[in-house]
Amino acid sequence: MAMDLVFSCLGLTILLLAGDLLVKGAVNFSLRLGVPAMIVSLTVVAFGTSAPELLITVKAVLDGAPGIGLGNVVGSNTANVLLVLGIPALISVIRTDQCDTRRTYVMMLAASLFFLSLAMTGSFRWPHGIALLAGLGVVLADAFLIARRHRRESAGLAAEEGEIEGADSSLSWGRIGFYTGVGLAGLPLGADLLVDSSINIARAVGVSETVIGLTLVAVGTSLPELATSVMAALRRQADVVLGNVIGSNMFNLLCIVGIASLIGPIPVPAEMLRFDLWVMIGASVLLAPFVFRGWVLGRIWGALFLMLYGGYIVLVLT
Repeated sequence: MAMDLVFSCLGLTILLLAGDLLVKGAVNFSLRLGVPAMIVSLTVVAFGTSAPELLITVKAVLDGAPGIGLGNVVGSNTANVLLVLGIPALISVIRTDQCDTRRTYVMMLAASLFFLSLAMTGSFRWPHGIALLAGLGVVLADAFLIARRHRRESAGLAAEEGEIEGADSSLSWGRIGFYTGVGLAGLPLGADLLVDSSINIARAVGVSETVIGLTLVAVGTSLPELATSVMAALRRQADVVLGNVIGSNMFNLLCIVGIASLIGPIPVPAEMLRFDLWVMIGASVLLAPFVFRGWVLGRIWGALFLMLYGGYIVLVLT
């Protein structure tokens, strides 16, 4: 099992690095082609940062281990709230009263409840995948309209390239091609290593593949969101901290499971229906007073979030 742990860490590292390179290459390629920065932000960056989770889920479905893929999505959403917000709150107070994320938060809750209702059918199949992707289309269309209105109200000022994740006007075409190619090649390689080693670990320790997806894989794929949230908290950018978590959770549910459901059926384990999905919903509801009442997310709340997450992991593993 020691080698499987090594391969799991190696696969996760390759996934994260490849995902970062793909975002950088795809963003700069799109900008060079004249695609508006606003469109790049809403599509290329969003899909690119979700690529590692998407590849893991698709690979798991193809390998006959859909529990890892579904566990990764559900576990990541729980980790995004309790872990990805908890750690930055311990480092720096997050002033949620200085940003307005009510609209996107309501959409995230709606997406979560819609996802839960589909999960109650017992499995995600291609009709569910189409429904989830249709929901993603609604979210993207709404984000586009809001961004366009904001741009118009700001006297036509578009987002600068430097404000887009991965944008770098100094990159040559050769480096753009290199980053994109390495990213595209690295993602499936990392997914192969992580999924295969996770299956072996699950068998070795006698736990289900879903548990591995909810814990090891979910925490690993939440690391980019954690890094982004910590840096945003240090810069006092509460809107970025909350927006990062809310946006990631919506994409996980609507995009990743939506696409994976078109590849093959994804059964929903009974234990996930009884416990993990409700924990995911509960973690999302915990954000309501911070979003609507402007409660300050300080160190006490950060410690409480981390304690709740630690307790959840213990319950899952036992």
